[in-house]
Amino acid sequence: MLNTGSTGFMLLATSLVMLMTPGLAFFYGGLSCKRNILGIMMQSFVSMGVTTVLWFIVGYSLCFSGGEGAIIGNLDKIFLNGITPTMMFKDTGFPELVFVAYQMMFAIITPALITGAFANRVTFKAYVIFLILWQLFVYYPFVHMIWGGGLLAEMGIIDFAGGIVVHATAGFAALASVFYVGTRRYKGGKPNSIPLMAIGTALLWFGWYGFNAGSELNVDGITALAFLNSDVSASFAAVTWMIIEWSRERKPKFVGLMTGAVAGLATITPAAGLVSLPVAALMGIIGSIVCYYAVHLKNRMEWDDALDVWGVHGIGGVTGTILLGIFASTAINPAGTDGLLYGGTAFFIKEVVVVVATSVYAFVFTYIMLMLINAITPVKATDQEQLVGLDISLHGECAYDTIH
Repeated sequence: MLNTGSTGFMLLATSLVMLMTPGLAFFYGGLSCKRNILGIMMQSFVSMGVTTVLWFIVGYSLCFSGGEGAIIGNLDKIFLNGITPTMMFKDTGFPELVFVAYQMMFAIITPALITGAFANRVTFKAYVIFLILWQLFVYYPFVHMIWGGGLLAEMGIIDFAGGIVVHATAGFAALASVFYVGTRRYKGGKPNSIPLMAIGTALLWFGWYGFNAGSELNVDGITALAFLNSDVSASFAAVTWMIIEWSRERKPKFVGLMTGAVAGLATITPAAGLVSLPVAALMGIIGSIVCYYAVHLKNRMEWDDALDVWGVHGIGGVTGTILLGIFASTAINPAGTDGLLYGGTAFFIKEVVVVVATSVYAFVFTYIMLMLINAITPVKATDQEQLVGLDISLHGECAYDTIH
């Protein structure tokens, strides 16, 4: 039976998650140099088109049709076959078409997250191929295994809103892409617009409420908990990052404050509706510290993850999943499970093993896939293209009028 309240809420949550992809484009675009702002923004926006087409044709079916206890679903719902406007999604009270749209927004933003790592040096043709193959062989299997009733779900793995499915896969795929394409030929460009990055951060933070609270797939107390946990974790993480930078560099940095907020959001994502508010605050603090030093390690190792996708999203997702394994409590959410602190040793071990295995798989497969794509079309832009800037050399456009 249709529940108009739940249906309206899920449509709103879907819209919020959709807004995150333009937000990501602004976030990355603001951090890029002037010669590459359109190129990296287009990589986010093109995912909205290509991923929607792929999701309509085969993605939704592979993720959420059949395949109980399996690695991937079946093709029964290819082209959304058999899904009518009046068909409800399980016992949620809202149409399955709403769930199709909601999950599609997750599929759109996940590969777009990776693009910040190889900013300013990957060809557009290679990226489009990457966008399609990565979803088919990395994202869709993990969606099905955890959220679609597949293998990992039957093992008791829990990921409330995407610490494993979204952030761990994207973050470690980003690291693999950095290792494969190498460093940028010209790394001297400064962020072209920190205010643009601030707009992107605001849209991401705003959209994350739909990302986390909407993952309850209902309107209840857990929805409210996930909403507030997201804000609390982000806020504690932002302040923690600012304090660390302030103490180390003697100045509070705006970019650091915003980066810390995103780290806190990534960290709380797998646990948003499964832990208490004080735990969410603690997770924000821990996530911020761990992510900050992951970025510091990346810089020391000279890995050219241009916009810190691995250090913030990858490590944030892994950290949040491990902390979920520690702090999850059925006293908070009876539909969840108990973590290590409450006797759930087996659950903790499974969460750690799976998030590590997922990260390794995403890294290895992405590296091999880039090698195969490079055999078809060059993955890395030439030195000359990088010197001119990908906006002009690959797209024939520029973000700003630089002619004086």
